[in-house]
Amino acid sequence: VYTQQELLPCKSFTETLLFQLLGLSIATLSTVTHYGLHFTLISNASLDSNPYRVIHHRAFYFGICLSMTLILAALLSSAATVRESQCLTCMGFFCFALAFCGLIPAACWRYTHSTEVEDSMMDVYDFVYEEVRRNTSNFRRHELTAIHEAFLCCGKHSPFGDTTNVENKTCPPGQVYNEGQDCLQEIQDFLRKHMDFVFSLLGIAIGFTVYGMILSSFLWFSIHFSSNLYRKGKYILR
Repeated sequence: VYTQQELLPCKSFTETLLFQLLGLSIATLSTVTHYGLHFTLISNASLDSNPYRVIHHRAFYFGICLSMTLILAALLSSAATVRESQCLTCMGFFCFALAFCGLIPAACWRYTHSTEVEDSMMDVYDFVYEEVRRNTSNFRRHELTAIHEAFLCCGKHSPFGDTTNVENKTCPPGQVYNEGQDCLQEIQDFLRKHMDFVFSLLGIAIGFTVYGMILSSFLWFSIHFSSNLYRKGKYILR
């Protein structure tokens, strides 16, 4: 038969492992998003004011900071359970609360600015496409070709019918424009799938963060009352 003092560290180590896996998942997703080919091509487009580049870098730094905060909170909670330290428990609770305060605005931003990322990426593609159509830069042609190859798309549908020359020069070999995918639609579909996955991970992180704050509070009260009741009924004869 195991006592509560023996079961609590085992339970805490299991939860610490879950929080660390969650933090590593967020860090991995942030790294893949930041260094992924699809996002890098749009972010590195040489524009005077790239509207997507700011979002690209902010999302990466936010994800890394969030993952480090969750991992630190998990380690502090585990150490607090082993050492029965109220100070470490308070620090763990603070880290969970800090992560929660960052996750809630991120989730709200996803709802209030649901199309901002899509619009910024499509604006970059439109600008590069129009530059190639005007034959103003040879470097733009290489950028547009790389975008077409990454997204497996071919140009965009235009009501003016004067864009076939652009598709012939920048589309992947063997891909006919009439049978190819519209790049604006392809970028939108790709980004929506990615953002749905990101939002699902945010929801899981919010749930685990709330659970971490509740667990830290329980540990603090448990350690506090255990230390106060430890000397109950014990007297010193002077």
